[in-house]
Amino acid sequence: MRAGTPNSLVLAILLLSVTFTHHTVDGGISCYDDFGQPVDWFILYKLPRHHHSTPAEGMKYMYQDGHTKGWVPGRSLMNSTEGAVGRTLQQLYSEATRRQEDTAYVLYNDEPPKQLSSSLKGHTKGVIFLDKIQGFWLLHSTPNFPPRLDEKEYAWPVSALQYGQTFLCVTYPYSQFIEIGHQLLFTEPEVYDYRVESTFAQDLRALLNASEGQHIHKKPWNSSVTLTSLQGKKFVSFAKFRLFGDDLYSGWLAQALASDLYVEFWHKSRGILPSNCSGHYKVYNVQDVAFQSPATSFFSTSDHSKWCVGTGNDSGWACVGDMNRNLAEEHRGGGIICLHDSAVWKTFHSLVHNYTDCDGAVDHLRSGL
Repeated sequence: MRAGTPNSLVLAILLLSVTFTHHTVDGGISCYDDFGQPVDWFILYKLPRHHHSTPAEGMKYMYQDGHTKGWVPGRSLMNSTEGAVGRTLQQLYSEATRRQEDTAYVLYNDEPPKQLSSSLKGHTKGVIFLDKIQGFWLLHSTPNFPPRLDEKEYAWPVSALQYGQTFLCVTYPYSQFIEIGHQLLFTEPEVYDYRVESTFAQDLRALLNASEGQHIHKKPWNSSVTLTSLQGKKFVSFAKFRLFGDDLYSGWLAQALASDLYVEFWHKSRGILPSNCSGHYKVYNVQDVAFQSPATSFFSTSDHSKWCVGTGNDSGWACVGDMNRNLAEEHRGGGIICLHDSAVWKTFHSLVHNYTDCDGAVDHLRSGL
């Protein structure tokens, strides 16, 4: 499903209830939960560190997957390989999974660890790791993360203690990495470590090309594609190239999803775009976020995460991405991954505490959920 498909047809295709027979393969590369079990997908929200609190307070997180029925407190800390992100990425640093002929990986970040960044590359962060059967795509918002493989161990950067961060991990069958590689040609990631060789280089040519710094050279400057997880769940990847020249959310996503959106992003960047009501579907900037249990709240100026959620009860859309709403990022590559799931929608909608209306006023959301 590429950009240019009519919105009504896009939504009709996405909302079809199709049953797939994919199953997690024992021993295959996968997303992992806090209990060390392979999962089809998870979403994790690293909480900000409050002033004068301990470093450990800046590594706590909330977690959800298809089994948790909403947000639950993380069972570990972000710097531990006992937590979901640590367990998932530890597969990269394990010697048993680093044989060149058996696996491929790509690490990218617009603020790479121990390396200067390029403002011309996409504002996008993620990890791809796969074998010849399956693998995961972890989309996140954390600068200087994760370490290169030659560091030989998982670690959480000290620079990432202060602000909130989001993570979306999905386990995909091998064939889906063809489409994932194609999306990276649009987002133009800053790849700082990769290995895509032998069979992987032949099968996943776009993934290799993107890892080597190549990108698309002709219109359309954006692409949407439906990705199917190992267990058959639908995720929609939206990717834009720098020549798209517009805000991801108000310039494309709201119209594509046919939904007004609340958008959470880091408000400390320059040229913040105001809430936008100029189109048929409106985009509102979230001002502060509140978790109910355990009770915690924080302003968007303390939150480096990037996500959005449909405003209406009938929307069902929730998305996790790697782009802010500012002038500079209208001219950088990047993207977001969305799912149409009423339970996940409810978990994100419940986080919206205050948002800015299009007249500049701050409104309080009483969701009634």
